[in-house]
Amino acid sequence: MHFPEHTLVLDIIHATEYLWDTANALLGETHPQRLAWVRAYLEPLLAGQTGAVITALEAEGKDPTCTVTQRQVVRRTVGYYRRNHPYMHYDEYLACGWPIGTGVVEDACGHLVKDRLEQSGMRWTTGGAQAVLDLRAVRLKGHWDTYWQFHRHQQHQRLYGQSTSAPAWAEAQALNLAA
Repeated sequence: MHFPEHTLVLDIIHATEYLWDTANALLGETHPQRLAWVRAYLEPLLAGQTGAVITALEAEGKDPTCTVTQRQVVRRTVGYYRRNHPYMHYDEYLACGWPIGTGVVEDACGHLVKDRLEQSGMRWTTGGAQAVLDLRAVRLKGHWDTYWQFHRHQQHQRLYGQSTSAPAWAEAQALNLAA
């Protein structure tokens, strides 16, 4: 809703957890074919065939040998896949080189946030931590020079009002003298 131009991706780990729950319900946690059963459904999910997986799971749930509990687990998995089908085009995501798991995000949080904010003896307010993280993100994305040019311009406008910008060579010379 807040980012309509962005593609949402359902974490493959979440989708896989539902398969494991269903395998455990239908086969039992120690069944030797459990891994093969999960793989047989996971491979089509990764190939973008979520609709086929839903259909196959529904057929499994209609098996007359299924107990009420097994049917409930299958229905829960099918319902989850139906609700999230628009976010399960893993074949397309992988073709684009996009991550399909949360590992990349978790690693970024560890690198961007934890490494900076959890050093020995540090205490942060929420606003101060956010300001440092914003600056760190600007630097890591390679936008440092652009950010400082914008920041200097904003500061100049705040202090002196609207004015024309100095030529780039004059700004560079002033920065070299200040350094």
